[in-house]
Amino acid sequence: MKNNFVKNIMPLQGIIIILIILAIDQLSKFYIKLNYPITIYSNEAIVNWNFFKILFVENKGMAMGAKLNDIIPFLPEKTSKLLLTFFRLIAICGIGYWLRNLYKKESSTYLRWSLCLIFAGALGNIIDSVFYGLIFSHSYGQIATFLPVEGYAPLFFGNVVDMIQFPLIEWTWPKWIPIIGGEDYLFFQYIFNVADASISIGITILIFFNKKIFNQKEKIESGVTA
Repeated sequence: MKNNFVKNIMPLQGIIIILIILAIDQLSKFYIKLNYPITIYSNEAIVNWNFFKILFVENKGMAMGAKLNDIIPFLPEKTSKLLLTFFRLIAICGIGYWLRNLYKKESSTYLRWSLCLIFAGALGNIIDSVFYGLIFSHSYGQIATFLPVEGYAPLFFGNVVDMIQFPLIEWTWPKWIPIIGGEDYLFFQYIFNVADASISIGITILIFFNKKIFNQKEKIESGVTA
């Protein structure tokens, strides 16, 4: 009886985790979109505590602003954007299927939690890519409006909203270093969102607890439960 209750409650816990992360991610993005224009780097940040900033940028590509046509130069920008969105959709379907199977049987708690975090983050950014172009007007030099007559982009061509930055340390490379000598460097310069943070935490759990995850998997497969 107790085992059946635990099995029934575990999927609900996963759903709650995903919904909470998704809600925080989307509410933060809606707030930024509907209250601020895109931050131009020469202007002041929305919040500036030196080591922590809130900005507003839109990412047309992957993590850290990389684009698919940066990797495959002959791809037109629109084609690479569409392919990236479809890849994200396929990937999240695969993660969702894997997660569903994990909750049907005994599996590592670390693995379930990490996949919930990765799934929630991926879904949050997919919503931006698929729908934001339709439901928002552009944010360049103006505050976006919700459900305009015409959005800033077609379906599948929306941009991901990023806003969090931790510029912890800034330095200038010594001039004697080849190529980068004399250039300024900012660590951590990348701007991300709640969805990105969720994915990163999920991947970190997989990396740091991989032994526990796979040792438990081997025990379960051999019929020994922890």
